[in-house]
Amino acid sequence: MNDSDKTILLVSHDRQLLADTANKVVAIESHGAWSHGGSFTGWAEAREARKTRIDDEHKRWETERKRLENHMRVMKCRAASNSANASRARAAETRLRHFDEAGAPEEKVTDQNVSMQLAGGRSGKRVVMAEQLELTDLTFAFDLELWFGDRIAVVGHNGTGKSHLLRLLAGDEIAHGGTWRLGANVVPGLFSQLHTHPEWQGRTLLVLLMEQNLARGSAMSRLRRYELSDQAEQAWDTLSGGQQARFQILLLEIGGANLLLLDEPTDNLDVASAEALELGLASFSGTVLAVSHDRWFLRSFDQFLVSQDDAEVVLTDSMAEV
Repeated sequence: MNDSDKTILLVSHDRQLLADTANKVVAIESHGAWSHGGSFTGWAEAREARKTRIDDEHKRWETERKRLENHMRVMKCRAASNSANASRARAAETRLRHFDEAGAPEEKVTDQNVSMQLAGGRSGKRVVMAEQLELTDLTFAFDLELWFGDRIAVVGHNGTGKSHLLRLLAGDEIAHGGTWRLGANVVPGLFSQLHTHPEWQGRTLLVLLMEQNLARGSAMSRLRRYELSDQAEQAWDTLSGGQQARFQILLLEIGGANLLLLDEPTDNLDVASAEALELGLASFSGTVLAVSHDRWFLRSFDQFLVSQDDAEVVLTDSMAEV
């Protein structure tokens, strides 16, 4: 892409792709769009500087309007007691009207404010123990041991068994050989890449949350934290992919999982939501095993389980080997 002499317009939430290729970023906001004339690596800083500038302009505008309004009121009071001040009062009123007609500065930036509070909880030191585990027709046998607090990314090409491994550890019936087991007090929670939950079809988010023994007020509070309160009465299957992803993460939060099995969790998330997930995982007390092709997201992991094209599965602590 960088070698092309053509103009390329691409829509993407892939932060690494944007950082590697884009030399201009157009951000769509609720009231319009703005352009950052540089790489995505400097976009967040530029957006924050723009937000600060607009906030300052609004403060100055509000201060000046208040001054003009107060001046007009004073002059009108003086004109009421002395007609010699009538022309000054009219002039003050005209200045305020012209000021309002010129309009306020551009609309303030409204940040998406998603807060993911993935608490987790203690489990035994050894979380997953697998010996000569083989995913039928997908991998050769491999050993795997996960310890409490591990952050391991599962990487590899499509069709190499990554999602099957997560589903197996979540308790799904997956054809395999060898043995595996979870450690003491391990509570797994699976995030499904495909958002396949036929049991949720036609059911609203509020109903699904209240079935988790949440009172209506508590359910609405959590939906607000995930910026889903407007979708409270909306059916699961009518949500966008990003909204479904956020709701799945919310259910993981409520379920108290201390082993997160995340299958492409950032695939449908916008930039703000992906950053919120990263912050949530940083404070999460537990173990994380995540399948991802998102190179920006992968930077937060310290070990990588590589599912290779030759069906071998190897563990490495170097992203350079991924």
